[in-house]
Amino acid sequence: MIELDHLVAGYGRLAITPALCGTLERGSMTAIVGANGCGKSTLLKTLAGFLLPVSGVLHWQPARPTIGWLAQRHALESQFPVTVQEVVSMGCWPRVSLFRGLNRDARKRVAQGLERVGLTAMARETIDTLSGGQFQRMLFARVWVQNAPLVMLDEPFTGIDEITSQILMEQIVDMHRAGQTLLAVLHDSERVTRYFPQTLRLGENVAHWGATEQQVREKCHA
Repeated sequence: MIELDHLVAGYGRLAITPALCGTLERGSMTAIVGANGCGKSTLLKTLAGFLLPVSGVLHWQPARPTIGWLAQRHALESQFPVTVQEVVSMGCWPRVSLFRGLNRDARKRVAQGLERVGLTAMARETIDTLSGGQFQRMLFARVWVQNAPLVMLDEPFTGIDEITSQILMEQIVDMHRAGQTLLAVLHDSERVTRYFPQTLRLGENVAHWGATEQQVREKCHA
């Protein structure tokens, strides 16, 4: 799906990551890990198209797909007067006319998304009433509703309780089983080892990319 040819991520001319070569396969589930400041989120933003590469090339095969994006920190102002259901419905917009509104199938998928993250009872609540964990559940439901072929998650479990983290992890696994490609920036090594078959580990001057089990062994013997 994505082929990296000596891709270096950073800001402007400032390189942050080492040069990366490899392929993110369609249907894979990959965790990006590494120490703080190594460029994990910068790389993810570059792959998503928010940042230009410092150098190198990124190839899409056969073409750039729709991307479901969950940012590290939500860009949606929590005081904005919209309901939980309205935010989750935003995931339907690429496929539904804004002038005709949501059809029956779209409304059904929104309801399913809310149910999956345990927010059915709060569908008509305004988003300023949500806790941090509930807000993250809502944003994740929006990504699920979008049903994009490629989903990128930037530290989706940061700042939320373990119950919410497990709910979201279960949804990530289900999305992978359904054939979606998952790429996530993570810090929790235990969760990476347990759930993510592939790992891209960024170091100061080198990157290691491959099966998670192999990456864990190499890190232990480094």
